[in-house]
Amino acid sequence: MTSPGSGTARLQANPLEPHPDQRGVSPKRIEIARGPDTEQLLRALALRAIEVIAGARDLEQLARWVTDDVYAHLRVRVTIASRARAITGIVAQRPRLWIDHVKTWPTETGGFNAVILVYDKRRAHVVSVQLEGLDQRWRATVLVVL
Repeated sequence: MTSPGSGTARLQANPLEPHPDQRGVSPKRIEIARGPDTEQLLRALALRAIEVIAGARDLEQLARWVTDDVYAHLRVRVTIASRARAITGIVAQRPRLWIDHVKTWPTETGGFNAVILVYDKRRAHVVSVQLEGLDQRWRATVLVVL
């Protein structure tokens, strides 16, 4: 075990700092005022994420609004869902979705977290999103669809 001042302690990345993308470029954090457009963005992002997983929308349409990690996670979900549809013989259709509730709260980094309840005819979906101001726009650094 080493003492903190010995100089041999490993440097740990700050989890609050943005990670470099595949090109090695780290996005710059910015302060963006939270306004009414952010709730519309959250609603659209939640609906589009569910449509992507359902196979009714291309994943590339979300690329501008999510980080590389979120994009990779969604690509795995899309692949699993498309394989399941192929096995069961279900044809991908655009689901009829509606949003019941959006709950947001600020984060320590200047962004905010949100939970969006989305319904279709068969079930309820919960979409959890963390938005951060990166490169002069809001980007989802976390997006989980349950």
